[in-house]
Amino acid sequence: MKIFITGVAGFLGSHLANRMIKLGHEVYGNDNLLGGEINNLNSKINFFETDCNDLEKMTKIINGVDIVYHCAATAHEGLSVFSPNVITKNIFQASVSTITASIKNNVKRFIYCSSMARYGNQKTPFVEEMDPKPVDPYGIAKVAGENILKVLANLNNMEWNIAVPHNIVGPNQKYDDPFRNVLSIFINRNLQNKPAIIYGDGEQKRCFSYIDDVIYCLEKLALDKKINKEIINIGPDEEEVTINQIAEMVANVTGFNQKPLYKGDRPQEVKFATCSADKSRRLLNYKTNTTLKDAIQKTCEFIKKNGVREFKYYLPVEIINDKTPETWVKKLI
Repeated sequence: MKIFITGVAGFLGSHLANRMIKLGHEVYGNDNLLGGEINNLNSKINFFETDCNDLEKMTKIINGVDIVYHCAATAHEGLSVFSPNVITKNIFQASVSTITASIKNNVKRFIYCSSMARYGNQKTPFVEEMDPKPVDPYGIAKVAGENILKVLANLNNMEWNIAVPHNIVGPNQKYDDPFRNVLSIFINRNLQNKPAIIYGDGEQKRCFSYIDDVIYCLEKLALDKKINKEIINIGPDEEEVTINQIAEMVANVTGFNQKPLYKGDRPQEVKFATCSADKSRRLLNYKTNTTLKDAIQKTCEFIKKNGVREFKYYLPVEIINDKTPETWVKKLI
């Protein structure tokens, strides 16, 4: 089949492309290279350096495609409170454009990559039956994209599934981004002999998914004809950790022996964000094959191999006031 992947030069998109190519599919994809890396691209990908917001170009390059994976996103939940314009444009409007282009080209199935941010501050573990209650512009934009997809896809007989991955980590992840990817930020800093920077008390609870444990679930969401019109969490529910514990685990792997630096709480940050994997186990045969310790080790090896990097403040901070984290305003990361 012909499979199109938005954000194909990014972390998730590039791994997904490699898997689809291995399965024998013809892979097409686009990326504006805002957060993606050319080095992530498999040479067999039919690549277009195109922004998802460009409906005319998206309509042209999606022509003849069977399945679309929408992975492209400025996945910056915390930053979205202070840069709502750039983040939501590249979440909501980019989604609407991609969905529209897909419908115009009679795409058979659309896989939308959403976020745990859809659940907001509800009681954990998050389950798919919960009404979305996002608390930040990023989550709001993700949910709005979900709703647009359901309405337009149902109206135009396009199959759809919504994946809700949980803090994916691993090789190819952008690790010089000061606004996101906490585990990679910790590793990149520690390898430069710099302590982890933690917002608040560090007792925020999360779960982390190794990339390989997510890809085969996304594969089934596209290729299993029996799975249609489903919203499914993808991520472990048996290894919850606090940010403090993550910092300690990263320090142990990198050999760094200084204590973290603590900064003020980030506004609108959800304290506890863990999900139930029951539905993904039932429908996608989900299983955690990589422990968090091994995931950290593999991510660290990738960063070492590619070399530590200075952090790039490549997105604007649109709202600067007394609530904006000083780490971003003063570029302390």
